[in-house]
Amino acid sequence: MEESTIKTIGVMTSGGDAPGMNPFIRAVVRTCAAYGIKTLGIEGGYEGLIHGKFREMGIRDVSGILQRGGTILQTARSKEFREPSGQREAIRQINNAGMDALIVAGGDGSLNGAQKLVAKGIPVVGVPASIDNDIFGTDMCIGVDTALNTIVDAIDKIRDTASSHNRAFLIETMGRASGYLAVQAGIVCGAELVLIPEYKTPPEEVANAIEDAYRRGKSHAIIVVAEGYEPHALELAAKIDAMDIGFSTRVTILGHIQRGGKPSAFDRMLATRFGVTAVEFLIAGKTNVMTGLQGTEMVPVPIDDVISHTKTLSAKFIEMTKILAK
Repeated sequence: MEESTIKTIGVMTSGGDAPGMNPFIRAVVRTCAAYGIKTLGIEGGYEGLIHGKFREMGIRDVSGILQRGGTILQTARSKEFREPSGQREAIRQINNAGMDALIVAGGDGSLNGAQKLVAKGIPVVGVPASIDNDIFGTDMCIGVDTALNTIVDAIDKIRDTASSHNRAFLIETMGRASGYLAVQAGIVCGAELVLIPEYKTPPEEVANAIEDAYRRGKSHAIIVVAEGYEPHALELAAKIDAMDIGFSTRVTILGHIQRGGKPSAFDRMLATRFGVTAVEFLIAGKTNVMTGLQGTEMVPVPIDDVISHTKTLSAKFIEMTKILAK
């Protein structure tokens, strides 16, 4: 391999953790080593960047982490970095450490932070890591596949007890602003209804769907609810129970188990491709971009385009949930 003109790259994980962040870190460190580039791991996201929490990482430092969930660099959300003073301090730390460029893995907020550094002249490559799969410019983000498999496994188990007791279960997934996980899970788990923040579904319509399932002789009903749907699942369950629809209603909030667990084979490969590509983009002089998966190809997407567009959920998936629930 030819020696790169870039001598030192900083790498960090930011925002909410996602299964696959460790394979991403491993890929960055080992690709940098292959090109003779020093890697500085930044601990604790932008907060660690501001306070200079850096450590040099070599090949052995990332051994045995492919199967681990979470992130060995840890992550955090930083209010301090949102202020110009915090951004100035971060740049001072970058310069003092001799970093030539930065690779940031995270969601929309993390990429917005990356753009703040780009605007001040720091070469950055972003990597999409968000279990909500809500980042513009990429078909898939790190962590989505693993989170979805965790949800599917949970719903399959809940269905067993729902059938045993003739109950309707409202199962809440993550997704404050995006219903991607809820919709995908609803389709592959055969839910009677999926409730997401993008589409308003009144409680009466939910009750009608559950009552219809009861009248058709079904032994249970599964309703998948994204956390951003209003009213909240617990409030919705209370309203439905008051309507006397045949099934008794229970709520299961899956919570942070969706973020944990060993990354799937798909997420390990995706994260690895993102990490390798991010380093290669920097070596090739492609900066201020995000690594995007479009089809089967890795493409550079300008970070400014990423943060200025909203990724919308395909209406085809919504229609599929209705068709398949008949």
